[in-house]
Amino acid sequence: IMDLQISFVGNTEIDVNIKKYYCTAGIKSIQLHGVLRVVMEPLLGDMPLIGALSVFFLKRPMLDINWTGLTNMLDIPGVNGLCDSLLQDIIYSYLVLPNRLNIPLVAEEQLSKLRFPIPKAVLRIHLIEAQDLLSKDKILGGLIKGKSDPYGVLKLGTELFKSKVIKENVNPKWNEVYESVIYSSTGQNLEVELFDEDTDKDDFLGSLVMNLDELKKEQKVDEWFVLDDVASGKLHLKLEWLSLLSTPEKLNQVLADIKADRGLANDGLSSAVLIIFLDSARSLPSNPLEFNPPGLKKASVRKAIKSGKKVTSEPSPFVQFTVGHKTSMSKTKYKTNEPLWEETFTFLIHNPKIQDLEIEVKDEKHECSLGTITLPLSRLLEAENMTLSQRFPIKNSGPNCTLKMKMALRVLHLGKDTSVPPNSTPSSVQVRKSSSSNAPPQPSVSSESPRPPSTVSEVPRSTPAPAQDKLNRKKEAEEFVKSPGISDQTQRGGGKEGGAAGGMGGQSLAETGRSTSNLNILGSQLYLAGGKESTPSIASDISNPYAAQELQQRLQQLQNGSGPGHLPLGEIQLTLRHSSQRNKLIVVVHSCRNLIAFTDHGSDPYVRLYLLPDKRRSGRRKTSTIKKTLNPVYDTTFEFNVPIMELQRRTLDVAVKNGGSLLSKNKGLLGKVLVNLTHDDITKGWTSWFDLSEDGQPKLLQV
Repeated sequence: IMDLQISFVGNTEIDVNIKKYYCTAGIKSIQLHGVLRVVMEPLLGDMPLIGALSVFFLKRPMLDINWTGLTNMLDIPGVNGLCDSLLQDIIYSYLVLPNRLNIPLVAEEQLSKLRFPIPKAVLRIHLIEAQDLLSKDKILGGLIKGKSDPYGVLKLGTELFKSKVIKENVNPKWNEVYESVIYSSTGQNLEVELFDEDTDKDDFLGSLVMNLDELKKEQKVDEWFVLDDVASGKLHLKLEWLSLLSTPEKLNQVLADIKADRGLANDGLSSAVLIIFLDSARSLPSNPLEFNPPGLKKASVRKAIKSGKKVTSEPSPFVQFTVGHKTSMSKTKYKTNEPLWEETFTFLIHNPKIQDLEIEVKDEKHECSLGTITLPLSRLLEAENMTLSQRFPIKNSGPNCTLKMKMALRVLHLGKDTSVPPNSTPSSVQVRKSSSSNAPPQPSVSSESPRPPSTVSEVPRSTPAPAQDKLNRKKEAEEFVKSPGISDQTQRGGGKEGGAAGGMGGQSLAETGRSTSNLNILGSQLYLAGGKESTPSIASDISNPYAAQELQQRLQQLQNGSGPGHLPLGEIQLTLRHSSQRNKLIVVVHSCRNLIAFTDHGSDPYVRLYLLPDKRRSGRRKTSTIKKTLNPVYDTTFEFNVPIMELQRRTLDVAVKNGGSLLSKNKGLLGKVLVNLTHDDITKGWTSWFDLSEDGQPKLLQV
């Protein structure tokens, strides 16, 4: 298997001139971006070593066309999206999984497996509910906040599902189920987007991206996920990875699990999947009226008979498959009674014991039927490996008319039913997204997503003054990385060790409303003594040995010169997590509280971060400055490219500073903390309050 990142940007000039009407049209440039997979199978023992090549896109590629001349009208808003979607649908029907382009390199008989691919699994998606979605509807020009009318869009390969719209509700409950056939889990993602339905343009409410490889390992996931690219919002999904069985032994158990009912033969959850390979037809009738009853005669044929025109001619056949409420049609083969299709179709089956596959061969040219086949699916249950490969006689057609097909039935089975309640163990199926995200997508554009939510209460803190919307964002940011496995540690106070870490002496942290952290706070000498670093940032207090001294002098002035005391500098709340999949350390700066006042008007704090021993300006991360507050709220995410093994020799340097202009005298350090990153729970995520000090080290009260 070879995955190719295709990025085609070409100044393709295609011009069409219609002299009669004095108009020109054409294409000026084409852009195509996507991941193209090349599968080389089967492998052979002699040359050419590979039996065939299968080429397909893993997901829908991005296509952009720049029109010229008369076709410039296709760039009009509303028309351009329709035109591009039509062209993309054509590409999807040929080159997006499960559709593929097969290039044989050896004899035809060795390629049967390639032309009849069996799916890997079926993914069952339960879109249950959402909470705390943004309120996008505005009343009286935004003076009054309304609610939202949310709906969900789920994308997987070529399939797209859209949920119903829940009117005026930021905590909608859908309780809808979707099922999708999976041909390959490697490199495939499930994309979920939420939107607020509006009359003009639907507003973005958040998104998720789920990794199918991780889901395959988990088998079943039932939990809340925090939405990406928005300040608040969580989505409750239940995902089930259903493997395929080639024997009917467990069918009765599956039918009982999905509560199959004879009265709902064509509805409800699926118990099996039917795969059909349509190969060819033989000896189709040339006269569409010869073998059809009068009821099948179409108006066009009657008109031809009345006018005396010749009716007997080569048909243009296509095949229509129907199971329950779903119908699929093959491509049309023009002017032939020996058509060759070589197409594959899949159907999700509710109850194969009582459902039938209905097949009709039709003539597109004469708009009439060329014959039918009705096949009870129970016949497949009795076949070897639940597979049939033969020529099926066509009824209501010629005496020798047959349809060559290969069909297989597979029972859906949940391999590992863990029966885990929501949020009990956060899974790793969610693809994390960079903090430097693009603008929110439109309903037709997919995006990626972040991290699982919390089921624990907030860390208690005093937040006197910020605006209400920042409080809401702060609340969500506190919750979205905590996991239940560490929540009891992050919120409990702890005797002597907890008192030392919190800088509160013998008083426990639980009594002061703070939380302890097992991420140890170290002195700067651990890394500063290790050697020289090149090009430190001039703005960093690491390269400025007087920053801590100035802060100590300011503290003495606040204490009226009463000696080197230990006036608290306040606290900062951080979330730390390492994503091994992306090799990134993710740091969320939530907020600070009880900072010292730098001037009589308060402070203008911002937060600066370094991942020591890297002290270069390119390695610096910085929040925005919030004016005149001692309790700023940031809720800003930063990322550092670092493997998890390298965290053992890294320290996160976090400094809270007072902002100002370039020549301002009011710039300086408000406090800092040095955080060790070697804790085992760094891969799960950790949220805690950290005490600020002059040099980043924890301070103990002297009794």
